[in-house]
Amino acid sequence: MSETVRHTGFVPLPPLIYLAALVVSIVLGVFVPPPWIGGILADILLAFGWIAIVAALALWFSAVRTMRRAGTTLNPKGTPEHLLTGGPFAVSRNPIYLAATLLLIGIALVTANVWTLLMAFVAAFLTGKLAVEYEEKILAQRFGKKYRDYAKRVRRWI
Repeated sequence: MSETVRHTGFVPLPPLIYLAALVVSIVLGVFVPPPWIGGILADILLAFGWIAIVAALALWFSAVRTMRRAGTTLNPKGTPEHLLTGGPFAVSRNPIYLAATLLLIGIALVTANVWTLLMAFVAAFLTGKLAVEYEEKILAQRFGKKYRDYAKRVRRWI
């Protein structure tokens, strides 16, 4: 393992990306109210929204607990101490970002704001480009072949 990890360039904190996406979707919802489906389909979407929110919170808590138990940083700009490959990290290389995306999708369904649904995907794309790609470089530099093998086995999102 390489002990020298270089942090260069601007990397936004992903929670701020998701928060900005939520704020933008609320503003858009107020000024450009989106059309939404009514009737029984609305009730089904509401139920799926709550399921998505609960699943997102469970995934987030599981990922954070796994990271804390391993003694590795939660800071996206921090230097990881361990390569996590178990628990939620066995299914997704980015379970916390996946949880944030799922949370926004759930909020979109519960609030019937299609803008939030759109912004969830925008936030996921921006997080992938601005943070995940940076983090992957750090992990590859820090853990080398072990990380590359893990990346071949486990998808970036799901």
